[in-house]
Parts: sequence; structure tokens; C-alpha cells
Amino acid sequence: MSTDDPLAAALAAAGLAPAPPEPEDPLAAALAAAGLGDARPGAAPPPRASVSVVEEEDAEPVALPRWPDGAATGVGSMPGTDVRESAGVVVGELPLLPHLPELPARGVGADMIGRTAALLVDIAVEVRPSGYRVASRPGRDHSRAVDLLRFDLDALQEACERVRPGWVKVQATGPWTLAAGVELRTGHRVLTDHGAVREFAASLTEGLRAHVAEVAARTGAQVLLQLDEPSLPAVLGARIPTPSGYGTVRGVSDQAASDVLRDLIAALGVPVVLHCCADDAPLQLLAGVGASAVSVDATRPAVSGRTAEPAALDRIGEIWDAGTPLLLGLVPSVEPAGRVTSRRLAQPAFDLADRLGFDRVRLSALCVPTPTCGLAGASPHWARRALALCRELGAAFLDPPDEDPSVDADGR
Repeated sequence: MSTDDPLAAALAAAGLAPAPPEPEDPLAAALAAAGLGDARPGAAPPPRASVSVVEEEDAEPVALPRWPDGAATGVGSMPGTDVRESAGVVVGELPLLPHLPELPARGVGADMIGRTAALLVDIAVEVRPSGYRVASRPGRDHSRAVDLLRFDLDALQEACERVRPGWVKVQATGPWTLAAGVELRTGHRVLTDHGAVREFAASLTEGLRAHVAEVAARTGAQVLLQLDEPSLPAVLGARIPTPSGYGTVRGVSDQAASDVLRDLIAALGVPVVLHCCADDAPLQLLAGVGASAVSVDATRPAVSGRTAEPAALDRIGEIWDAGTPLLLGLVPSVEPAGRVTSRRLAQPAFDLADRLGFDRVRLSALCVPTPTCGLAGASPHWARRALALCRELGAAFLDPPDEDPSVDADGR
């Protein structure tokens, strides 16, 4: 060190020489040379900012939008083969939350498995005598399913242009019911191969992303995605048959089922409702994977009337305590005998709220009335009437009675 500076010489003699300057920051110098930033060429770099990193698990969950209170919707399927007529009925009767109609009467590719298989990315299926099977390349069955879905979207777009709904619901088969309903090339279910299940779930995720984006672009509405999992209880309970029919596929653990559903829902970034119309629907599992709502049949013996089971009621109470709405199946999916009124159909929901200690006025936010299941087996007349009744129930939940009026034998 030079001793020309008396102060520097004194510090050096005392062993207190200043630390050598930090080397020039190449990035700062390059930015300064390009006239970008506050640094000047050759000048010392600015002090480095201290950045506090927030752990991902501490971050607030993204709040997804919610459909309007008092909304009603359908489960999915409609009778007949005229998709334009069905779309007009659905949008006209359910203006707050119409759904994309499914018309399984059209045959191969219009059923729930074939329809969802048309959404898969880089995976094709074909029809064999035993059902749907993975194919080496897209063929006639795959193309038919894609075309039918395209016709459905055209019809929904046309119907929505007249009403301009703020929300639209679309349905697809969930990953576990899909894995239980499609065979590998060996003839065994996709469900039997953990790697294949993951591949199907990833493919389904990509396909649903594109599908939801297209529906939103076509209708200008916020999309609610319903994942149908009617086979989930059988998947968990080892009740899916093997190809021979003499045995069953090993059951899937609750944890494994939850992981696949949770990952799929998180990757989509839109509100998702999980639907299971089985008598033994796993409500705790369905409500614990990040879904925005759970869809169940409210007329099942386990949750309705004198046969209601305390465990099932507790699960529903926990779901509502968490602020998660239920899509409650209240309207019969086929026309019942005798006169039907919205007052009588609303009673199971009022009873449920009373039993669980919830004010009835909260039903408009915690309950979306639907038919008990799809309407594919209904007459066209009853399908229209059922959706109208769902709309009436949604309005009734906005202004429920404090007490139940006496109802005579014919429901008046």
C-alpha cells in the first residue's frame, strides 16, 4: 500500500488497513453502459437490497370467484338428441348458472367416458366389446366424440348469445372414474397401473384447461367445472371388477385418491365442484381436496328424513362450517307420480339446515339446487319442468320461510 497518504500510513502501521473495495458488479456495469439503471460506468455498485422470501405454504390461497346466491343448475345430461333444443332449454330455465348439456342418447362418444376421453391430450381411445380402451392413435370413435363435443359447444354459444349469463357450468368425468372406465391395451383397467393413472390425470388436466378456456371465450362467462366421480366409492372399496369378472381391482387409499384430485384441481385455477351421486359418497374426501363445492343427492336415505345417519349429517355440517357450498340434488330426475311443488321439494334442504343449526337464510349461499341426478332418462316435458323447479328452489332459498306451512295431501 502506498504511504503517501499520512492517514493511510498510520492505519497501516496500526494494522487497521481498510478492506479492499468490492469488485465491480458486471451486471450493474453492463446496465450502466447501456444507459439503463442508476449506475454509471466505473462507479461502485449500489447497495444490494434485502429481499424477504415468503414461504409458499404461508402464502394466502387464491380466492376464486363464486356464482351468485340463489343460483340453480343441472347435473349434466338431458334427454333426446337435439343439442340446440337442449341448450335453449337449459339456458332459458337456468339463467344464473346454465350448464353444458350432455346427450348420451346419441350413442358412442356422447356418454360420460367417451365425452371426457375426447378431451385427453396425447391419449386416444377406441371402443371394444368390453368398453373403451387405449388406442395407438385417434380413430373413428375418437373423432366422433370430438365432433359431438364441438357441436355441443356451438349450441351452447348460440344459446348464451341471447341471455349472456355470467356463469356457465361444464362437466367432465373425474380422473378416478375415468381410470376405472377405460382399459389399457392389455385389457386391464387403467386403474391397475399407478403410472398410467398419473399419465391420464396429467393428460386430463391439460385437456380441461383448454376446454375451460374455450368455453369462457365462446360464452364470455366465468366457468364452473364439475368433475363427476360416481365410481369413486367403488375405487376406494375395491369393487371394480377385473377383466375375468371373478375378482376385483385392489382398492385405492384415501390418500392416493386425494392427492390426484387435489393436484388436478390446483392446476386448473378455476372453481371446481366434485359430484358423486352414490349412496356412500366419501364426503370428507371430496371436501378436503380444494374443491369449491361438493355435489350430492340430498334425497338419499343417509342424509334425508328419519333414516338420516349422524355421521353423514356431521360431514355435511363440517362442509358448511368451512363455508363450502353443496350442490344439493332435490328435484327428481324422472317424473314422480302425483303433483310436485317447489315448496315440498325444498323441505329436505330446510330440514337439513334446521338439524345442523344453520339459519335458513344461509341456504342461498350454501346450497345450489339441482336434480338428484342427470335427466337423460326423463321425458322432454319433465326435463324442462325439473330445471324450472330448480330455479324456483334457488329463489326460495333467497327468502325462506321462518316456519314450515302445513302441507296437505296433494302438496298445496
